[in-house]
Amino acid sequence: MNTPTSTELSKTFDPAEIEARWYAHWEENGLFRPERPDAEAYTIVNPPPNVTGSLHIGHALDNTLQDIAIRYERLRGKDALWVVGTDHAGIATQMVVERQLEAAGDKRTNYAREDFVAKVWEWKEESGGTITRQLRRLGCSMDWSREQFTMDEHFSRAVMRTFVQLHKDGLIYRDKRLVNWDPKLKTAISDLEVETREVKGSFWRLRYPLEDGVTLADGRDHIEVATTRPETLLADMAVAVHPSDERYQSVVGKHVVLPITGRRVPIVADEHADPELGSGAVKITPGHDFNDFEVGRRAGIAAGEMLNMFDADAHVCQTMDGLVPDDLVGLERFAARDAVVARMKELGLLIPHVTEKDGERTEHDAEPRTIQQPFGDRGGVPIEPWLTDQWYVDAKTLVKDPIEAVKSGAVEIVPKSWEKTFFNWMENIQPWCVSRQLWWGHRIPAWYDADGNVFVAETEDEAQSLAGDGVKLTRDEDVLDTWFSSALWPFATLGWPDQTPPLQGRGGSAAGAEGVGNVGADASDGPHPNPSPEGEGLSLLSKHYPNSLLVSGFDILFFWDARMMMMGRYLTGENPWPRLYLHGLVRAADGAKMSKSKGNVVDPLGLIERYGADALRFFMAAMESQGRDIKMDDKRVEGYRNFATKLWNATRFCQANGIGASETIAAPQATLAVNKWIVGEVIETRDTLDKALAELRFDAAANTIYHFVWDRFCDWYLELIKGQIDGETRKVAGWALDQILVMLHPFMPFITEELWSKQGSRADYPLITAKWPDPQVEVDAEAKAEVDWLIALTSAVRTAKNELGIAPGAKLEAYCPAPSALARKVVEENAASIERLARLTPIHFADAPPGAAMQIGAGEDAFVIPLEGVIDIDAEKARLAKALDASRKEAKSLEGRLGNANFVERAKPEAVEKARADLAHHTAEIERLEAALARLG
Repeated sequence: MNTPTSTELSKTFDPAEIEARWYAHWEENGLFRPERPDAEAYTIVNPPPNVTGSLHIGHALDNTLQDIAIRYERLRGKDALWVVGTDHAGIATQMVVERQLEAAGDKRTNYAREDFVAKVWEWKEESGGTITRQLRRLGCSMDWSREQFTMDEHFSRAVMRTFVQLHKDGLIYRDKRLVNWDPKLKTAISDLEVETREVKGSFWRLRYPLEDGVTLADGRDHIEVATTRPETLLADMAVAVHPSDERYQSVVGKHVVLPITGRRVPIVADEHADPELGSGAVKITPGHDFNDFEVGRRAGIAAGEMLNMFDADAHVCQTMDGLVPDDLVGLERFAARDAVVARMKELGLLIPHVTEKDGERTEHDAEPRTIQQPFGDRGGVPIEPWLTDQWYVDAKTLVKDPIEAVKSGAVEIVPKSWEKTFFNWMENIQPWCVSRQLWWGHRIPAWYDADGNVFVAETEDEAQSLAGDGVKLTRDEDVLDTWFSSALWPFATLGWPDQTPPLQGRGGSAAGAEGVGNVGADASDGPHPNPSPEGEGLSLLSKHYPNSLLVSGFDILFFWDARMMMMGRYLTGENPWPRLYLHGLVRAADGAKMSKSKGNVVDPLGLIERYGADALRFFMAAMESQGRDIKMDDKRVEGYRNFATKLWNATRFCQANGIGASETIAAPQATLAVNKWIVGEVIETRDTLDKALAELRFDAAANTIYHFVWDRFCDWYLELIKGQIDGETRKVAGWALDQILVMLHPFMPFITEELWSKQGSRADYPLITAKWPDPQVEVDAEAKAEVDWLIALTSAVRTAKNELGIAPGAKLEAYCPAPSALARKVVEENAASIERLARLTPIHFADAPPGAAMQIGAGEDAFVIPLEGVIDIDAEKARLAKALDASRKEAKSLEGRLGNANFVERAKPEAVEKARADLAHHTAEIERLEAALARLG
């Protein structure tokens, strides 16, 4: 390590200038992935953000936590690889480009598919890197030399290989089922991409005539049904009643004749019908309702026989039996609803909803109701359950290994409370629809002949060889669900299914982005564990898969995390990582979920502009408590900017006193108690940090280093050594400051690197690749006891002075009637420090004279400090008693208010929070004032 020369710091801390300069230096010099071919691997992959995306506050949290982990392990000497890249985001990206075309008076369908895809690639190259630039602003130390994209050539080959292998193993298949159809985007979307909203709707009651000669037990010639979607009457295929419902037992197996279409449909017994709801009879439209689909299948209706009454635009089309009236064909679905209601009314088959007010009866076509309406989260229009042919993955088979991995502890979910949710979803998983009706994405590698036979292969040539020479083939038009490709992220980014070249040069740069997966290594057809041996010539894939940790928001546990577990186990035989950390959401200051519609979205880049990236990062870490949601608080971010300024000024103090960079990793030799004490504090801080980070307690880790820096080092150590900085102290102080910079670096990388560089000339040894603290000594218990006793005495005096209104600088005489051996030793050896810090002089080891006095304690020792002539005792007692009475009254009033359920439930959340904060304040005031009065006797 270099000699402790230093460069003087400027008087003010300017984050913006420092951050831009240091990030460029780190990236340009390859310091995010230094050459460590023999080091233990530590690998994380970032949840790939959409290529259309920009940095939001959730990204800031997610990536800060990952960067803390990767910087920490890099400092511990590991070959730390943080894989970075973006997701092609099929729907989102296609929407962006289509909007651009629309703005120019153009549209996608004016282009051949290949030409439109070329336009998307053009957009990606010009505008698709916004979020990666913003991640740099946050300080993310990702290996940009290997930046990935899910549509890169090597990644696309991995996707094709996976599809073909799943198909060969019977785990991917084509099936006709109901899907969530987005009529605006004209594609199927997954359940996870559907958001349910409360909307104002209606409830219509209809009469379905029974076939001739059939009546109910009460003599009626019709069955009543109720629906929120009367237009689907056009594709009804049954009426369901509960098997135990006596009202309908005589007509089960009989038929109704549907109004408008004249279709004759059976009455079936099925437990889906609830006898307690409405009439107990339910219309069944298996081609347009997920529950009805299952009822239809149980009734023996095959999917291919189910009626479909909508086209891709959600306009009425003719059903296969040709019974939809021609004048309804082509109507938009909500216009069709109005038309069907009107026609049922004309036929006298609409049962009115009757209301009474002031003795007057009014008939309405429907009963107003608030209903739960599914919407597409991208298209923003109501979802239409639609019967169509799609590709499905047998998810129920693929989840078996991941479920067992979590149950056995092979994969740990942190916090553990998410396990129950994980198991519930995985054990009830449905077939995974992986086809999307888009042009942008990985096109499904399936070809059809004229008879509809399908040939699945990685390339068209392979498909042709399967079909035979001369057979004309047409490729499937659909692309794969974006989550299908991102499920391969932990290993396809490392070159799977090919073995990458052996690691060489700077961190295995031979396997850079342009070369990943382009070597002619083993690429067998079947799932296989990575066969590369450990040791020399280890490939990037062999060394860094499985990854070490995954950090993700809980909201993508099933979108992404679970899918990586499925594909990882299936394709490699290994879990993709042993630990999964799920963090919470960042919410608005009032606890509300952030949304553009509410206008409460916080821009992390704006916070970085105001306070610096270090302050925002530290806020995220300090507030992240094992998956609980974080409330945004600008004041806290500002407070951590002040923390950075405190460290900056402390370093300037060190420089002014000749304290520079340390020359050793090990702690310097120390003889003075205060120096032994700070060495011990470093050791304990490091140990606590190690434990917190091992347990993924980011808040505990941040608070540990915060209190060490602010309280122990700045407020006490630098105060204790003032005026007595000798050669030993300079060495110890410089070493302690270096350890602070190393331990704080994962949380605040920019300011720590700047201070590190200014404390000594060590350009060849930047902080980002420094060594994690290794003091190589034990905590000196005796020195710790002495200094902690001195701190306790000083703190007690300062607190008592503040409580009694005594000027901080006032010197007071003190008496200790029965001093411990520790008290005698500290007072005798630190009289000057005690006078300077505690303002106590002299201290007598004797009984105090009679008279008014206050009592304080330090460790096991009690001190009496006379107050005669210092303050007006009676006046001070009166002042304290008055203030105590006021706080007691206010606290009682607040307790009553908070004990009132009406107030807590009905008041604005911010009013309740303020009341709780005020109660906490007055409770603390009561304790303080009572203690102050007790001191006065």
